[in-house]
Amino acid sequence: MRYRVLGPVRMTPQTPSAAKPRAVLATLLVQSNTVVSTHTLIDELWGAEPPRTATTTLQVYVSQLRKALLADTGEAAGVTGTAQPLLTRPPGYLMQLAPEELDLAVFESLRAEGRAAYGRREYEAASRALSRALGLWTGPALSGIPHGPSLETSAIRLNELRAEVLEQRISADLRLGLHQELVGELMGLAHEHPLRETLHCHLMVALYRSGRQSDALQAYQRARRSLADELAVEPGPVLTRLHERVLASDPSLARHGEPPLRLVPVGGSGDRPAGASGNGSGNGSAGYGRDTRPTVWLPPAAADFTGREDQLAVGERLLAGELPGRNRVLVLSGRAGAGKTALAVRLAHDAAGRFPDGRVMVTLRDADGRAVEPRTAMATLLRRLRGPRASGSDSGPEPLPSSETELAELLHERTEGREVLIVLDDAVSEAQVRPVLSAVPGSTVILTSRQVLGALESARHLTLDVLSTREAEALLMACGGPRMRDDPEAAGEIAQLCGRLPLALRVAAAGLAARPHWTVAGLARRLRDERTRLAALALGDLDVRGTLLTAYRDVDEKARRAFRILALAALPDFAPATGTALLAVDPVEAERITEQLVQAHLLEARRQPGRLAPVRYSFHSLLRPLALEALAEESPQEGPAAVERLCRAFLTLARHADARLAPGRERLTYEAEPPSAISPGEVVGNAPLRWFQEESASLSEAVRQAHAAGLWSLCCSLASATAGYYEASALWDEWQTTHDLALDAARRSGDAKAEAVIQRSLGDLAWQRHQTSLASDRYRLARQLFTRQGDRVAAGRCLSAEADALLAMGQIARAGHGYARALSVSRLVDDARGSAESLRGLALVAQREGRHEEALARMKECESAARAAGDRRWTEYASRTASALRIALASGRPAGASSIPLEVRPGVWLFLPSGPARRAA
Repeated sequence: MRYRVLGPVRMTPQTPSAAKPRAVLATLLVQSNTVVSTHTLIDELWGAEPPRTATTTLQVYVSQLRKALLADTGEAAGVTGTAQPLLTRPPGYLMQLAPEELDLAVFESLRAEGRAAYGRREYEAASRALSRALGLWTGPALSGIPHGPSLETSAIRLNELRAEVLEQRISADLRLGLHQELVGELMGLAHEHPLRETLHCHLMVALYRSGRQSDALQAYQRARRSLADELAVEPGPVLTRLHERVLASDPSLARHGEPPLRLVPVGGSGDRPAGASGNGSGNGSAGYGRDTRPTVWLPPAAADFTGREDQLAVGERLLAGELPGRNRVLVLSGRAGAGKTALAVRLAHDAAGRFPDGRVMVTLRDADGRAVEPRTAMATLLRRLRGPRASGSDSGPEPLPSSETELAELLHERTEGREVLIVLDDAVSEAQVRPVLSAVPGSTVILTSRQVLGALESARHLTLDVLSTREAEALLMACGGPRMRDDPEAAGEIAQLCGRLPLALRVAAAGLAARPHWTVAGLARRLRDERTRLAALALGDLDVRGTLLTAYRDVDEKARRAFRILALAALPDFAPATGTALLAVDPVEAERITEQLVQAHLLEARRQPGRLAPVRYSFHSLLRPLALEALAEESPQEGPAAVERLCRAFLTLARHADARLAPGRERLTYEAEPPSAISPGEVVGNAPLRWFQEESASLSEAVRQAHAAGLWSLCCSLASATAGYYEASALWDEWQTTHDLALDAARRSGDAKAEAVIQRSLGDLAWQRHQTSLASDRYRLARQLFTRQGDRVAAGRCLSAEADALLAMGQIARAGHGYARALSVSRLVDDARGSAESLRGLALVAQREGRHEEALARMKECESAARAAGDRRWTEYASRTASALRIALASGRPAGASSIPLEVRPGVWLFLPSGPARRAA
């Protein structure tokens, strides 16, 4: 092994001598093959007050480590072909290691191997694997370096794992009959760890089996004094019951071959799994404290459980038999981290009086997150429901049948006629739980799952969403202590940044509690960046990312691909057509896949009646960064192609909508084929303005994505297609942002035609904002670019626009000359829309100069030209303006027609000869 953290931190051939580079190395090793954010490393090295040069200094440390990592390969001297294990991966760094290179990875593998062998009662194999695991340790974990919050948490966790493995190895040796050989080791360990009750249990059993009953009783008294002196508590029920059995010379204690761990629960409070001692360590102590009280196998209820009043009420009514129907199965579904297990455990604890024969919980996944088989679940249930063996009996527990049918029959026999509550936690599918439910038809069952499991018969379903804002903030206050309560504003922001997900809220609060030097506002600041948010929501083995990843891994590859790619859609939500474009499938298949993600709680579906797309999809605020991380790590090559598909689809739809909203308007063309799976007529329909309003955020994001991806032509064409909507809706900021990007794209690509179109549009924006001088400059530049391209139509329209700027500045005569030139060009090139614009200008000039009959005639010509161009908006504008002039003339006061406010463009008014133009209210 090249890297060691189970003791002093070391690596071969040479460990960095400076403390901080070693701390960086240790942090990366403990989280090997996982991206460690720059924020985490800086916090580890300098705490809450890093120097201004922290990022640069960290980069220096990383550079030093990279040189040291390659020191024994020859690569530093120029030899190529050796991979650098320390990689840069946003938002930080990744130490990429093979399992055999790191002692911690080998330890965890041997630990799992030993635990599995122990569970199969292969005690010799278990002892061998666990001894090898312990042999890897050379001292306290992560010693020899300064510890920040992350390393301190990791060191505590690893040292606890070492103690757990040691206890289980001793338990295996006891079952092999090695009690005499263990006495000396156990005496030393009990002295070194006086508060670990499991070690005292092992010592007492070893002494008793060695014929030293009085020494076993003295060992109990020493343990009792230690607990009383240090913690002011009495020994837990396991140690106390073992003491009673030693006093009574229980012959079953002399037997070599206790049943496997935690098969029979301990009584007393009844709410702790068997084998759990007063200090929380219980490996190998099962069987020491059997009694005959009701079977209870539940984890403790969360002391700070918050909210869920409605779901609690429904669950309590079902457990009490108060709901209509014969449903005795309650299914709690929801996304990972939503608190399903916490709610189920709370319901089970509160229902103690209704189930006198027992309350048992079984997890339906193994340690690696894989689904356990139905027969394994039934066998676990049977072991936990099995009645206690009479004291003094030498007969071991009866063996369980191996077939699923026989297990089901035995489980049915054991539960029939008994008031038992069964909690089946974290079910994967209906197929997994149906055999178990069929075996316990008379029992009440609470079932939790990330899937909806809607195909289960005779079940009551409750879906857990995120907490309400009030509940989320209350949970933060309960878990985060006084600091969280003292800064409610920052706490409220944290609740929203965590997406009001209970697990994320608990981890955020625990992280704050574990770091006294942090502030609530500082935690909120760390969570604001979507790229580093998940990294900030990790503390020891509490990892929001890991929990969410289990739901991602549950679905098939096609759904996982969709989850990754759909994260490229704009916030806050997206329409089905967006999913069709991103996934490059037909609409039916796109809907099937997105609905699969909804069922797995990886995507949210919101009904929005009255909108063109009555259902829109969105990501939870913690799932979108997870999807983007997965896309970058698993299939980075798919991102650019998906972005291009999405932008092409939006361009097709926007051009279709814009052609109906403002026909004849100058817009850029795009040569690529439009997406065949998307029908603009079906998506946009006859409501172009509504479509633009619903997709406004997505269109702006598409322009940004096209620019970021270097899709210059797409970026320009998209921005051009949205300008008409931005103008009609007075969305000046969106107009400016998208067109600034498009102008940059046009210049980068050397596309003079695109630059001319964008400059003309930006001129219109400046004119709308009363920036007439800037507008005139942009119009003039656009006209020059169009002229160089030989586009006389667009150049003629720019002349009208320049005249508009002059009119707005009160230069009426110059404006009239400009409109006349524009009309000549438009008629020469047969541009009906350009003619309408210039005739409208000439009408306005005539009206201002008191030539009212001419103004009316020109406006009628404008109406005819707009009608010929097929532009309904301009046709209606010319008609109502002509009517206003006609009414003013008919009033008998022709001079009044010169001062009436007139629309100079559709929806834009000029009130005084030299006054500014503004949008109509």
